[in-house]
Amino acid sequence: MAPKQRLDLRAPGARTFLRLLSNTLLVSVTNYTVWFAITFYVYLETRSVFATGVLAGLFLVFTAATGIWFGSLVDHHDKKTMMLLSGVGSLVFYVIAFVIYLAAPEGTFKDATSPYLWTLVVVLMFGVIVGNIRTITLPTMVTALIEEGQRDRANGLTGTTAGVSMLVTSVISGVLVAQGGMTYVLIGGIAVLTLASLDVIITRVPRIVASEGSDEPKRVDVRGTVKIIRGIPGLMALILFATFNNFLGGAFMALLDAYGLSLVSVEVWGFLWGGLSSAMILGGLLIARTGLGSNPVRTLLLVNLVLWTITLGFPIQPSIALLTAGLFIYLLLIPAAEAAEQTILQKVVPYERQGRVFGFAQSVEQAASPLTAFLISPIAEFLVIPFMTTGSGADLIGNWFGTGPDRGIALVFIMVGFLGIITTVIALRSRPYRNLSRQYAVKPPVEVAPQAL
Repeated sequence: MAPKQRLDLRAPGARTFLRLLSNTLLVSVTNYTVWFAITFYVYLETRSVFATGVLAGLFLVFTAATGIWFGSLVDHHDKKTMMLLSGVGSLVFYVIAFVIYLAAPEGTFKDATSPYLWTLVVVLMFGVIVGNIRTITLPTMVTALIEEGQRDRANGLTGTTAGVSMLVTSVISGVLVAQGGMTYVLIGGIAVLTLASLDVIITRVPRIVASEGSDEPKRVDVRGTVKIIRGIPGLMALILFATFNNFLGGAFMALLDAYGLSLVSVEVWGFLWGGLSSAMILGGLLIARTGLGSNPVRTLLLVNLVLWTITLGFPIQPSIALLTAGLFIYLLLIPAAEAAEQTILQKVVPYERQGRVFGFAQSVEQAASPLTAFLISPIAEFLVIPFMTTGSGADLIGNWFGTGPDRGIALVFIMVGFLGIITTVIALRSRPYRNLSRQYAVKPPVEVAPQAL
């Protein structure tokens, strides 16, 4: 195995990667601003929680459904071309959405059943989802442009951009919607994506086509992708482990805002999340500096062990200080978990299949969180919250744990934390963990030979 190295920012491949990463940051901020903005706009116009819930569900379903297809496109075409296609595709959808927005009769967006409203939502959703082609392409370009011993650090920088995106988006989207509805959002999105697409065009990137010269068919090959994953000892177990983690993490998606708003006002909660996003930035920068160690598989599982332990700690008492400290450490470690998974896949998966494997992992893992979110909400509302409000739970532990709806939500978090710890400990002691660790250690570096311009 190649020795761990500091990321050499002077190397031509690293310089190209940093430019594309900066471009991706700009586009990601734009896409997520558009999506948060349309979510805010729909609620402010219609005051329908059901409408925003449907909107979120559609987004997650389409994101999960398109991952493998996007991965196939990435594998079968030049990587720079796919990044450009992603940006131009989003740009086209945003232009169409702007036309719909301007053409709609006055007042039509206040009706939650308006065809204009849902056409606007769907078109913008497609524009944001097309951006996922770029998120699948980027880790495959790390494999091609960055030496093996430096890839974990490059993946750490990718985590930093995710944190920056969250930080900036949380501030921008609400301000733009408040000042000009969707007008400023769409004008800004069109302008930024135009500039970002032009930047990709003029960026010198070696031609990289993973399956160039191979005889495999250029199609969405789910069966072949699953066969590749199953052929690498422990890899399917890793993806299933990440999927189960996301399944448990769906409880956060469904209940964290309600829990936070039980402790502080909506304004404080919004600003708190803006500040907490800095933890992801810091976490990504730490990985870029220190790396993930010689065994990213072990690092991934140990990080998850800490994450689930934190989930046990912050809900013990109704304290905004505990919640803030817990979320800060949680977000600080998320880039390490994401970078570890990417680094593992970049090492053990043949390059000609990496796009499809990244897409498959995205589809399977992201499908889990919304499923839990849909399941956990009624369980919490009709079982756990009454249990901790007027039920036997309030009598049993209420004198020190507290009672009421917020303590019911806290109990859900603690139960999820216990399940996460048990799952992670089992994974650490499992044969698939040992097999994948061994595979990572003995597998020779993935060879990629980009064609010079």
